[in-house]
Amino acid sequence: EPPHSACRRRRESLMTTRMKKDDIAALRNLGPKSATWLHAVGIHTRADLERLGAVRAYLQVKRGGFKVSLNLLYALAGVLQDVHWNKLPHDERSRLILEVDALEDAQKNKK
Repeated sequence: EPPHSACRRRRESLMTTRMKKDDIAALRNLGPKSATWLHAVGIHTRADLERLGAVRAYLQVKRGGFKVSLNLLYALAGVLQDVHWNKLPHDERSRLILEVDALEDAQKNKK
């Protein structure tokens, strides 16, 4: 058996174990693509999301080079508020967008 096969099996086993511990993919509002993006930028659990908050998590995914829409922002906020993303009140959506804009402007001004 080629030596890389054993490495691949070990890596797959670790990934399976990690997936079992992970709850991000199972959270309401988050589909497989969103979960993949979140994993790619180091957000693996609800606790990770709670620590960052919806806006910072959204910006982290966006800065990771993924083509995100505001629906991801709403989905993340919905996870934290335990509501379906399309049930977020209009004023909450506006507040989230303003917070994203403010953080992006602050980041631009740092450069």
